[in-house]
Amino acid sequence: MKGNCIIAQSGGPTSAINASLCGAFLEMSVNGDIGKIYGGINGIQGILEEKLLDLRPILNSDNQIKLLRQTPAASLGSCRFKLKSPEERPEEYAKIFQIFEKYDIRYFIYIGGNDSMDTVYRLGEYAKVQNREMIFMGVPKTIDNDLVGTDHTPGFGSCAKYVATTVQEVAQDNMVYDMDCAVIIEVMGRDAGWISLAASLARDKENQAQCDLIYSPETPFSTERFMRDLAAVRAQKKQALVIVSEGIRDDQGKYLSDTGITDSFGHQLLGGAGSVLADLVRRELGIKVRSIELSLLQRCAAHYTSATDLRESEELGRFAAKGALGGLTGKMAAIRRLSDDPYQTEYVYADVSEVANAVKTVPAEYFNAARNHASYRGLQYLVPLITGSNEILLEHGLPIYLNLASMYTHR
Repeated sequence: MKGNCIIAQSGGPTSAINASLCGAFLEMSVNGDIGKIYGGINGIQGILEEKLLDLRPILNSDNQIKLLRQTPAASLGSCRFKLKSPEERPEEYAKIFQIFEKYDIRYFIYIGGNDSMDTVYRLGEYAKVQNREMIFMGVPKTIDNDLVGTDHTPGFGSCAKYVATTVQEVAQDNMVYDMDCAVIIEVMGRDAGWISLAASLARDKENQAQCDLIYSPETPFSTERFMRDLAAVRAQKKQALVIVSEGIRDDQGKYLSDTGITDSFGHQLLGGAGSVLADLVRRELGIKVRSIELSLLQRCAAHYTSATDLRESEELGRFAAKGALGGLTGKMAAIRRLSDDPYQTEYVYADVSEVANAVKTVPAEYFNAARNHASYRGLQYLVPLITGSNEILLEHGLPIYLNLASMYTHR
């Protein structure tokens, strides 16, 4: 099917999301049936505003591709825009497809999480009803690793590598003084504890975990249980290191860091669970305690990405484009794991209808019996995803980045 293509990015960015953009662009660019390859600035929200950037004149050399591949965050810009049903917002669908027709768009590739896959699904179903000849394809991304239909998501491996490395470094710092103290590190993860579990990868030379306790949303959180766990750690050592997911909640579903504020998707805005626990420890035990919230650092640390993650991210972008060029629509490129050691995978396609708005939590067997640390099985799953490092192009000692969104000129 001859025509043009739009590639866009959505949701929370990662340090590997632009590698997927590179893969999709490179695969599309060598196909003779594809004319222009547009980047949708700020996702579907920007497409509604007709913010399209012609990518071919910009990504016209190996050096430009390398720069884009190593750039953190969504180079095209992102959005958190909830595309409602055609019945609720018929004018939005009419406008989107008018823009598609104006620019002869036949292929739409969306790189994002489960809400983004919902957009892919809705647009694809609308195109069928309207008898529009178009292909809609999704590429997964999220540091949260909570998409169903795929073994893991691009961006998670690099986030896991950064978190585990940070835990190692903080553990070294925490042992400097001979005094009672605790450090509580808060990581992202609203509904799934994949990132917190990754902290278990931090090991000393005797292969002992360098964090003592890990708390994830999969298990209802109890401050009483937390204090008992902490007491058990302190009976063995003076310095304690604790990892908590931002989404930890009690058995009634109330978040420890409940702000009472929601975003455009109806999700509660989180952040501060680590501070709440630090205040509790300080008040109850009277020891020195620090709370560290990794916040955006864990998803934009492009200086320390996983080679496995960037390779798979780019390959998934290519695989999505190949499927689209082959006529597949309403699909998401995905990873199926064949074995842990040696690490072997294959790429497959998942139905976006099954991915959209669903959440993949950490299996129970990936936690220890007390559900406050990783099991051996959990470590087996995690280890292959953080392997290898990437060469970074530098200028004056600092990385060079390519921001495509800044190249868009408003009409």
